[in-house]
Amino acid sequence: MPMESTNLTIFIFLPFFLLFNSLTAQNLQTYIVQLHPHLISTPPSSSYTTLQWHLSFLERTILSEDGDPSSRLLYSYHSAIHGFAARLSDSELLALKGMRGVVAVRPDRRLQIHTTYSYKFLGLRFTGNEAWARSDFGRGMIIGVLDTGVWPESPSFNDHRMPPVPKRWSGICEEGQNFNSSFCNRKLIGARFYIKGHRASSSPLVSPSVMEYVSPRDAHGHGTHTSSTAAGSSVPAASVLGIGEGEARGMAPGAHIAIYKVCWFNGCYSSDILAGMDDAIRDGVDVLSLSLGGFPIPLYEDSIAIGGFRAIEKGISVICAAGNNGPILNSVANEAPWITTVGASTLNRRFPAIVRLGDGQTLYGESMYPGNRHPNIGQRLKLVYGGKNGAEFCFKGSLSKARVSGKMVVCDRGATGRSMKGQVVKESGGAALILANTEIEQEEDSVDVHVLPATLISYAESIRLKKYLNSTTRPTARIEFGGMVIGKSRAPSIALFSSRGPSLANPSILKPDVIAPGVNIIAAWPTNLGPTGLQEDSRRVNFTVMSGTSMACPHVSGIAALVHSIHPSWSPAAIKSAIMTTADVSDHLGKPIMDGSKPAGPFALGAGHVNPMKAIDPGLVYDIKPDEYITHLCTLGYTRSEIFTITHRSVNCRKIMLRSRDFSLNYPSLSVIFKHGRTRKMIKRRLTNVGLPNSSYSVDMVAPQGVKVRVRPESLKFSHLYESKYYRIWFISRKRLSRKEKPSYAQGHLTWAHNHQSHYKVRSPISVTWAR
Repeated sequence: MPMESTNLTIFIFLPFFLLFNSLTAQNLQTYIVQLHPHLISTPPSSSYTTLQWHLSFLERTILSEDGDPSSRLLYSYHSAIHGFAARLSDSELLALKGMRGVVAVRPDRRLQIHTTYSYKFLGLRFTGNEAWARSDFGRGMIIGVLDTGVWPESPSFNDHRMPPVPKRWSGICEEGQNFNSSFCNRKLIGARFYIKGHRASSSPLVSPSVMEYVSPRDAHGHGTHTSSTAAGSSVPAASVLGIGEGEARGMAPGAHIAIYKVCWFNGCYSSDILAGMDDAIRDGVDVLSLSLGGFPIPLYEDSIAIGGFRAIEKGISVICAAGNNGPILNSVANEAPWITTVGASTLNRRFPAIVRLGDGQTLYGESMYPGNRHPNIGQRLKLVYGGKNGAEFCFKGSLSKARVSGKMVVCDRGATGRSMKGQVVKESGGAALILANTEIEQEEDSVDVHVLPATLISYAESIRLKKYLNSTTRPTARIEFGGMVIGKSRAPSIALFSSRGPSLANPSILKPDVIAPGVNIIAAWPTNLGPTGLQEDSRRVNFTVMSGTSMACPHVSGIAALVHSIHPSWSPAAIKSAIMTTADVSDHLGKPIMDGSKPAGPFALGAGHVNPMKAIDPGLVYDIKPDEYITHLCTLGYTRSEIFTITHRSVNCRKIMLRSRDFSLNYPSLSVIFKHGRTRKMIKRRLTNVGLPNSSYSVDMVAPQGVKVRVRPESLKFSHLYESKYYRIWFISRKRLSRKEKPSYAQGHLTWAHNHQSHYKVRSPISVTWAR
């Protein structure tokens, strides 16, 4: 892979190493072993350590002829859980499960990783009583980012005017391949990497062309992009090859960044993720940002949920991406109620790249290709559709050079990466590309910095294009690039790919929690990669564009840091409530936020679109103590051992439920489920005054269709700050679901409005589900 500087040229081929591992450790699989923290048997020696305790389980499990037990140990966990990760055979696994003190054993899981303008779009400004001014840009906060690492030379990690490293920080700057401790500074205060789980579990089938740095250095760009979005420094005149120019800033530009590299070329393994969370909790981060996840699973099997619970107990906010499996219902990931789960929205910024067809028709498209730098720009080219048997998707080797050489090629979305399709066309001699959405992608418009003149058109436009292709024997077209246009489109709207609720494992909690900008986000990028991320792309940039809930997550991570900076005594639940109850449900034109052609529902929108200026001063918050989450887990029917796996607390759910018969988790949103013919539901909530003393609020209710709602009391009066008041809501269904009917949904909202201060409106979305 070509590099810009000679001191950054050393790579290793990890697949060879993994193949070697697979030959020497056949039939071994990685497991995360969780232990009871109160059953450590300390021998007379005071030097007995937690590590030795963990090794003692392996020493009793692994036969001497099978090697040194310590060589099987990958990680020893202390903070996120009590336990370890190790490679075991089937028989060893069975023996270990039967040992006293073993709480749970889970196989290692592979998860996937799911700006110059977005801070302006969110209303962050330099003057007045605003979020940046009041928080001093998040000064003193530490955001821990678990991702693919960091490119420390990026200007987004310059520490000019940054405050000193906080004294409470106990992390390190771990050295490794092409990364030494001098790369850390007052902005990038820590960096670590975790590869043992990846090495032990990755398939040797990965292409040997994939290269990686065994260090905190980012070889893929994702971690550099997300961390700079959360807290990148100011970079004037940032752009992607001259497109999208503006001043780049993260959401909390005064905050410090700590990097935990847990993701590699083949994904992110839960053993590595848990090790990163384990260190981050001890290092002293204030916010954990994880733009990664998998499909919904029970919370007691979810390492992020388990590590996240220990983090919030320590006062650390945990922010996670909702996933990119939308618009399918029940696809939302990271469902734990103590995690803030973030979906993706659009900006009102466009990059027009118009297609002029030979018959005079105009098709609207978008692209970040620097259009004024190519000889084919403005030329009318013969138009050709990829074809069949894979050629319609422009698979590598599927295009005939004789057919496409010198022509503009139409490729359908799907099956391979968008930028890769352009590379295939270029290698086949094609002169330009029209990337056509299929019915699945509809109007989704994630742009790319293509390797040749190219544009992306919607499904509706692709139908018109293909109709034109079939209407003539000599179809032609040209692409006209329009640079960047701001403010001429409705925004925000829901990104089509953003994962949707209702929560599969925990439907009593409405997920996602909020949405944030996640489409066409420009942020920092490594200079070992071209802006497309393709190995064949020889261009070099400091910034590029990416889309996904991975990009939405760090926006909220940075905003959480701003709120925490202003309110250092607030719990993670209070910070989350402030972000949720002040979120916007209208776009910048004052109309409902849209999800395609219809107004967005709560399973896509959550509580709404983040509004940092309102979040720093919410008026009231729904606070949640860690013990309340435990009671909530009891209401879900979790067993004692399952709850212990998550919380490290031994509980008697029967006694808890007897004491809390009308319990409902004090969540900022409301999810009501009418099941088995039931028609009544009561929910109790508690609000804490963080706005003004001697204040009063009145309730405003928009009831979901088909439901009668009553709130008591209808007004709340607070005499002092941090005073709490309860209210109850009764939901009475006006309909019943017949046995043949599918589940149906309705939505509404409840708002507590301050009687004098118009900016205090504490809004909670309501979702109602009728199920058999």
